[in-house]
Parts: sequence; structure tokens; C-alpha cells
Amino acid sequence: MDDNYGQFCTVARGAEALCERWTPLVVRELMCGSKRFNEIRRGVPRMSTSLLAQRLRHLESIGVVRRSAVGKVWEYGLTEAGEELRPIVLALGHWGARWIGSQLTEHELDAGFLMWDVRRFVRLEQFPPRPVVIEFLFSDARTGETHWWLVVEDGAADLCRDDPGRDPTLLVQSTVRALTEVWTGDRSPEEALRSRELRVLGAAGDATALWAWLGRSAFAPTREAARREAPAAS
Repeated sequence: MDDNYGQFCTVARGAEALCERWTPLVVRELMCGSKRFNEIRRGVPRMSTSLLAQRLRHLESIGVVRRSAVGKVWEYGLTEAGEELRPIVLALGHWGARWIGSQLTEHELDAGFLMWDVRRFVRLEQFPPRPVVIEFLFSDARTGETHWWLVVEDGAADLCRDDPGRDPTLLVQSTVRALTEVWTGDRSPEEALRSRELRVLGAAGDATALWAWLGRSAFAPTREAARREAPAAS
């Protein structure tokens, strides 16, 4: 069976190129700065490695992705055509934040992807000059994903799944849903703290600064605005 729409319309042809399952998320990962195969894989943890390799080859074949050898490894980056997708992908995310919201099922909650997203968008400029270690403990994450450490030092952030052996600056205890909803703008940190689904343990000043350090999802402001507008629209 032919897998194209059989139309000259560029909407149809663009959809054929980019709307296969997982393809927009692979583009999203490249937009967010992932370059190596394993970095991209961390942003799409439920995608098989063989399918990821296939999608990258497809994107390379249509001129959206460029692959280049760096030492002994391959790195991937967006071409000019790929960069032109940036406003389209961002618009899709903002549309989803405004009109769909989170409304997450248990299947959609993923501590690993949440922590990877947090790590790459931390506001390094907001951190103090001293090293900061934030330990995250999820009460309901899948086996092997309950414990994470975010280490920020010398202007760089590192995400660890094994104890780095350093005293934590802060301990964040949470359900996966609570921290995800704070991250995406569906709840404020204060709401989650009041519900006791989220706790932050450590020095008061550091605990207060945590949210300035971490920031929020790129789409959180849109979601928060939609929440504020909802009562007036109902």
C-alpha cells in the first residue's frame, strides 16, 4: 500500500515528510540542542533505537538533518530547512498547552523524560557560584527512575542516576505527576507544596530559589495564561 497522500498540495507533501510517528519529537530534540544519538534517545526514551536510526536517516534524506563525524562519533544537527521548522514545532507546543493542557494519564507520566527536560532548561545564570546538588526522589516512578541528582557546577548542569557522593543542597520529594504539573504550568509550586505531593527540604533561601534555578517548560507560560482565562471563558 502506498504510504503517501498522492496529492501535489504542499500540506500533504510536508505531512508525508514530517508527520510520521515520533518524527516531530526527534526534530524537537535536535531543536533543544541534542547532537549525539544517545542524547536524542534520552528525549524519546520509549522510542526504539532502530526506529530512531530510521527516522534520522529519513530526516537526513529530505535535507532536514545533517550528520557529521566528530572524532569517532556521529553528531546530528538541523540544516537551514530544519531550522525553519522551529516556529512550527513551537507553535504546535503552544497550541497544545493552550487548548489541550496536560490532562496526563498515568501512561504519559515519565520521570526520566521530565528530569531530562529539567536538566536541559535549567537557568544556569540564576545559580550561585558555589556548586549546587539537587536530589530528586519520586515516590511513584518506575523501577530504576525513582532517584535523580542534578549537579550544577562551573556553569554546567549534569544529570545523574547514580549518587554522585556529594551532600545535597536540596532534597525534592514528589510524585511524578506533581512535579510534571509544576513544570508544565498546570500547577504552581505553591499549590503542589500545599497539597503535600511535593516537598523541598534544605536551607530556606535555597528552597525559595529552587524555582528560579529550575525555571519551567518553554510552554508553561502559555498553559498558565490558559488557566487564568478559563473561568472567564466558561
